Amino acid sequence: MKFDVLVLGAGIVGVSVAVHLQNRGRSVALVDLKSPGSETSLGNAGLIQREGVYPYALPRSPRALLHYARNRAPDARYHPRALPKIAPFLMRYWWHSEPTRHAAIARANATLIEHCVSEHRALAEAAGASALLRRDGWIRIFRSRAAQDQELLTAEQWYREFRIAYEALDSVRLHALEPDLSPAVVGALRYTAAESVTDPQELVREYARHLEALGGRIFIGDATTLAPQWRVDTQEGAIHAKSVVIAMGPWSDRITSMFGYNVPFAVKRGYHMHYTPNGTARLRHPVVDEENGFLIAPMARGIRLTTGIELGLRDAPKTPVQLAAVEPAARELFPLGARLDDEPWMGCRPCTPDMLPIIGPAPRHSDMWFAFGHAHHGLTLGPVTGRLIAELITGTETVCDPAPFRVERFRV
Repeated sequence: MKFDVLVLGAGIVGVSVAVHLQNRGRSVALVDLKSPGSETSLGNAGLIQREGVYPYALPRSPRALLHYARNRAPDARYHPRALPKIAPFLMRYWWHSEPTRHAAIARANATLIEHCVSEHRALAEAAGASALLRRDGWIRIFRSRAAQDQELLTAEQWYREFRIAYEALDSVRLHALEPDLSPAVVGALRYTAAESVTDPQELVREYARHLEALGGRIFIGDATTLAPQWRVDTQEGAIHAKSVVIAMGPWSDRITSMFGYNVPFAVKRGYHMHYTPNGTARLRHPVVDEENGFLIAPMARGIRLTTGIELGLRDAPKTPVQLAAVEPAARELFPLGARLDDEPWMGCRPCTPDMLPIIGPAPRHSDMWFAFGHAHHGLTLGPVTGRLIAELITGTETVCDPAPFRVERFRV
């Protein structure tokens, strides 16, 4: 079977790429080992982070580094045995986290982020999936006035630089919005331009069904069988195309390395668990407790508790110690009931050292394209990444300048 484009990876990025290309008249085959939305796109916090212009940086101060070096912080843990392998990546990440460099990264990132909500809305409307989007932002809570005041300064900076909308909430206004949160919470910030998703996996599946309605095809296949120019093996036999897009999230480096690209790449692992709410308690917004390193969000399955980051090797066994560490604080914040999952879910966020995704052509292979490395913002940036890649492949005007996202910045 022959197509115009093979898209490898059926997460939110790959599905969005496929839809945008099919919409622009290309015949598309979407290929993955599993059905759409079954891996990293299943387990995220469900946020479409319009405010997320500054990617998550590494701490720079000796005091903060010592805090995390003890490996007891609720928001970030590491596997000691993984450090020799990931240390070079972390050093580059730390270098890019310097405030001046971080600000330059934010300016580039903002050119994608500013389209994240509008692109999701457009795709969801076309796919008949708008009911899965919530349009009332998300909330960051605080247990002290000092913490809220510090975060308010950051929010004011983001507004000055990028017009990121926010709302400061005192205890009364917060509990009017979320009456079942603990009375110990003294205030909050609500990022009003952001949106959230009630079921991230179902959203990806709806986008995938839309792809099929447009005439695209979805195959179960093994991306590691990829060979020029271009073919891949699937359960229905070999399929061929003129172009290929690598959109495999945390597994993308498996394919790029096959073709000689030494892309600096690592993963941040994370966990989630679902709970029933106790009694008549109800959670209306995603709520981040940054001081205790977790997020709770109302999802179709229940209240989802997600952890911060775990630095380790992608394929190492699960070690959900963070989930166990933050669950008591989450129960204090909101009346969680019984666990609903048999075991914690774990996923991997695909990261680059400069915190920007890799979007654009492969420099040494004609008609190979990259779309991965979105870290914490895969769900946020999936549709706009799909649009940008489709515009590049079809040679039309692009939604933003693609130069900051090209892989050549790493001299691969």
